[in-house]
Amino acid sequence: MAETPPADLERLLTDACADPEVVRRLALYGALVLEANRRFNVTGAKSESEIAGHITDSLSVVPYVRAPYIDVGSGAGFPAIPVAIATGLEVTMIEATVKKARLLEEILDRLALRGRVVAERAETAGHRLDLRERFASGTCRAVATASATAELLLPLIAIGGAGILQRGRVDETERTSLEDAALVLGARLDEVVALGGERRIVLVKKERVTPPRFPRRSGVAQKRPLCS
Repeated sequence: MAETPPADLERLLTDACADPEVVRRLALYGALVLEANRRFNVTGAKSESEIAGHITDSLSVVPYVRAPYIDVGSGAGFPAIPVAIATGLEVTMIEATVKKARLLEEILDRLALRGRVVAERAETAGHRLDLRERFASGTCRAVATASATAELLLPLIAIGGAGILQRGRVDETERTSLEDAALVLGARLDEVVALGGERRIVLVKKERVTPPRFPRRSGVAQKRPLCS
């Protein structure tokens, strides 16, 4: 692929960032995802405008991210790759699907970003000694209910760090479930930040060591969410 990004995609991203070089690299990333989508199903976003929307949404977590940083269920790289481009931070990405993990490695290489891809399920990665409670911040972009997402993410977050959950509308039932689940996982619900429309960023502060039985075995967090 040429190193000149599509002009329309670059234009769509201009309002998301004031730095022209960052916009160029974000547009190159978007073009790589669209190119990959023609080979296999990477993301539901098929057009430049849809990709630009995902990139812009990804950038909303930048003010809350601290190094070392991890992203769980990275898929096509939202929000991890835009965060890495915008901040220069090294990123660790957890992605179990082999084709997607290889794509993420290719993107890191093509865009000269600092990072690594762990091609494992989050339930497995969360018990690895080199990953468990090693990160100051982590993201997980609406892969399940809020409490299930917290179970996958918080075992990887160090005490004093924060889990950053990108959500849609958070009703009282979901908020209560997340508050209770966070306590079980050694954390507390810190803040719910309202963005445009129903978009929310939920910040969960890690305060104690997560009990060693979490995350539970593969699929259990989604099937039987904590405190739901």
